[in-house]
Amino acid sequence: MTDPATGTATPLEPLVTRVLAANPSPFTYSGTQTYLVGTRDLAVIDPGPDLPEHIDALMRAIGERPVTAILCTHTHRDHSPASRALKAATGAPIIGCAPLALADDGPRADAAFDRDYAPDGILADGDAVRGDGWTLHAVATPGHTSNHLCFALEETGALFTGDHVMGWSTTVVAPPDGDMSAYMDSLQRLLDRDDRVYYPAHGPAVTAPRRLVRGMMGHRRQREGQILRLLDQRIDQIPDMVERMYVGLDPRLTGAAGRSVLAHLIDLSNRGLVRAQGETWTRAA
Repeated sequence: MTDPATGTATPLEPLVTRVLAANPSPFTYSGTQTYLVGTRDLAVIDPGPDLPEHIDALMRAIGERPVTAILCTHTHRDHSPASRALKAATGAPIIGCAPLALADDGPRADAAFDRDYAPDGILADGDAVRGDGWTLHAVATPGHTSNHLCFALEETGALFTGDHVMGWSTTVVAPPDGDMSAYMDSLQRLLDRDDRVYYPAHGPAVTAPRRLVRGMMGHRRQREGQILRLLDQRIDQIPDMVERMYVGLDPRLTGAAGRSVLAHLIDLSNRGLVRAQGETWTRAA
């Protein structure tokens, strides 16, 4: 698999073009992928980080065409900040997910929240944005963040999945805003759909969407089973669980792995299967 070239407008299908931002990291893979939808007029999905070279690349790809809407799947700083420069340059409204910024970002495996995100309009589940030959429907997919949306391209069966489903890794579910139960429900919602292809914000296109989603759900259930078995072995604190569950993990991702384990534990607690006593977790009686 060859990574896309940074700053290059790459057509993926007649209505979809990708532009990769120069923000690679252990958390963003090769960087954030911004998508242009349309031919005569455009929607811009996940404009990305506020990097001058990325904004310049987007403006070159847009050219003289009008921009109908700037759409954000969620408000992490690798997704929405460039929306403001694009709005200033094109006059297009910023719409999509609701604003969200938490005081406690914690040891995340993704960018912190964009506190300056100020949409001109908020899309609810099922709302549509239309242009010349294209229609995008909002699909509410909370879990990674509570305000996360995917966007379904009606004309081709493509789904722009943001960080909910990525082409290279499972997403981060980090409390207090990340919610494992909501994330699993949102995966089930995608499994019940019949999208042809996923275009994620990070990693390659997903050409067998339902197979990947089934695998992701199975992976999370396996993690849940690991946690319960560790509790049975009296391994009852998150750092010790991470050490056992994530052998060989890049040390830079340890904090994020701990947040993922915490998300599972909160979900298990809400289901009455475990309980917390300070920093210690036990099986519920």
